[in-house]
Amino acid sequence: MRYTRMLHTTIMYFIALVWLVNGLVCKVLHLVPRHELIVASVLGSTHSSLLTVIIGSSEIGMAAWILSSLQPRLCAIVQIVIVGAMNIIEYNKALDLLLFGKANLLFAALFIVVIYLNAFRLNRKYTATRFSCLHP
Repeated sequence: MRYTRMLHTTIMYFIALVWLVNGLVCKVLHLVPRHELIVASVLGSTHSSLLTVIIGSSEIGMAAWILSSLQPRLCAIVQIVIVGAMNIIEYNKALDLLLFGKANLLFAALFIVVIYLNAFRLNRKYTATRFSCLHP
């Protein structure tokens, strides 16, 4: 079970890193201008720069929430909904700007599966062994 905990923790850090890089590097620091173009395609170009920074800041907040380990299953559900909705909207509104085009949906689906498995499978096994003395 120790390896399950290590795997869960490693995957948790990976997921948080994905949110942090996309939020901080791509959006807040504006090192990947394509992200602002996607925001402009979806929400309009009037305030796309400000909205991109707000979205990026929210993604940084998501990374912090993940690393805090507070309400990990709720956090996973929120991530799954956001990643799913965001990618479907981007697919319909900004397909030409997506890094992998139509394949972005595949990568989003894989990311959702990783989030789900880490929160609801690996974490459950760790929780069950950690509190096994409480259950007969």
